[in-house]
Amino acid sequence: MNTSPSNRQLPGRARLDACIIDLDGTLVDTLGDFEAALNHMLASLSRPPVSRVVIEQLVGKGSGHLIRSVLAHVEALRGNPGFVASSALFDEAWQAYQRHYLLINGQHSVVYPGVVEGLQALQGAGLQLACLTNKPGAFARPLLKAKGLDGFFTAVFGGDAFERKKPDPLPLLKTCAALGSEAARTLMVGDSSNDAVAARGAGCPVALVSYGYNHGKPIRAVDADGYLDSLAELAPRLRGGA
Repeated sequence: MNTSPSNRQLPGRARLDACIIDLDGTLVDTLGDFEAALNHMLASLSRPPVSRVVIEQLVGKGSGHLIRSVLAHVEALRGNPGFVASSALFDEAWQAYQRHYLLINGQHSVVYPGVVEGLQALQGAGLQLACLTNKPGAFARPLLKAKGLDGFFTAVFGGDAFERKKPDPLPLLKTCAALGSEAARTLMVGDSSNDAVAARGAGCPVALVSYGYNHGKPIRAVDADGYLDSLAELAPRLRGGA
């Protein structure tokens, strides 16, 4: 059931030139990678581990936000509510996280069903494709390559590519510029309110997948032009213009 506050629908193929697609929670289920890297990080800091259920609610706003949120969560469990990591602790945590994530990147993650078929169909329809993620570029590009997805994209931009991250619209506008496409003719596909808010701010139509990470909130409560249970549904929906 469509519970979106809007009555919008996806544009038809003739009204689109490009598609910008999120990575974590949209193309690849990376919770296993996050869990492994974060818990190695926490162990190096003599902190208790964090569960995958908690991680799922915290991902999506970049690695810095994730690390700070995880540290605050484990400290709250230790009786320190309202904890804010010092610069020294954050730097130590970031170095440990980066080291461990690069070692395990892609080893505990899987491509979602329908993603390869969906990307092939979008590419076959003549749409330019870009991957735009809040994950650092040094993590994103090797992951796409490891999963055999890198060849679909004209451009790949990580969360450190621009001055601001999603949900700010700037990364979408910069990606549209790199593709040479107008925002109104560029579809954003993601899995969370971050993607939807960024798309609305940039003037891009937006479709959201139902299987990703939306901070523990129902995805169909987020304002979007369409919802997908598989990326393979997208190209036929665009042909139908609905």
